[in-house]
Amino acid sequence: MTLRSLTFAIVALSLAAAASAAELTRDDLKKALDANPGLILDVLRQNKKDFFEIVQQAAQEEQTRRQKEQQEAQAKEMEDHIKNPLKPAVTKKTRIRGNEKAKYTLVEYSDFQCPYCGPKTPNGAPGGYKIAEALREKYGKDLRFIFKNKPLPFHPKAGPAAQWLEAATLQNVEKAWAFHDKLFLNQDKLGDEFFEATAKDLGLDVEKIKIDLQSQAVKDSIDADIKEAESLGFDGTPGFLINGVPVRGAYPAEHFDEIIKQIDEAAKKH
Repeated sequence: MTLRSLTFAIVALSLAAAASAAELTRDDLKKALDANPGLILDVLRQNKKDFFEIVQQAAQEEQTRRQKEQQEAQAKEMEDHIKNPLKPAVTKKTRIRGNEKAKYTLVEYSDFQCPYCGPKTPNGAPGGYKIAEALREKYGKDLRFIFKNKPLPFHPKAGPAAQWLEAATLQNVEKAWAFHDKLFLNQDKLGDEFFEATAKDLGLDVEKIKIDLQSQAVKDSIDADIKEAESLGFDGTPGFLINGVPVRGAYPAEHFDEIIKQIDEAAKKH
């Protein structure tokens, strides 16, 4: 219900009481309001406190309703995708962190400049990087982690950061993962100078990276990640898949625990 319709409803009810006493019909009341719209303001002025309380209550009820709808939609989506998981591309070329034959696969679509993708979100909650690290630590050899690039167009440093990561991967996968960590842990320093210094510190061939940055292999890898993310319904970042079940946003690690629990329970039934 909009504020305008709510206001009209409150005023109508207030006037209806008076109308009832005077035995006015609904049409009479409507005509009276149409002819004298100022009556609405008069009623509001006389019932300011009541009106404010009703509006507050209506806003709270609407917020509760929307939260419930969102939770129900998420629960249904989770149930649907546990039965029919989304399938990201995982090939011999895929950069995998952890046990390649792990029971659970966590895929993250992320942006190195995104404030919700680093260690902490703007409100201090764990960001995408911290969430992935917490899950890696908790599940150990039972979880493998795959990072895919989704640099957003309004983050000018995200695209170059993704290029440097992919160019580093062409040289050494383990050092590329270390590069990935450094990027997220130093989001405020992103830029060519930092990229080059970090690559050098990690023992990567900086000159070769500079050549590979513009290579077709790097471009194709990033383009494929972006296309896949969009095809799976990820518009923003971070976005995750845990065994094919999507999580859109930086939800706490406990949210993933619940999904894993339901995945395991579903597996027992088959």
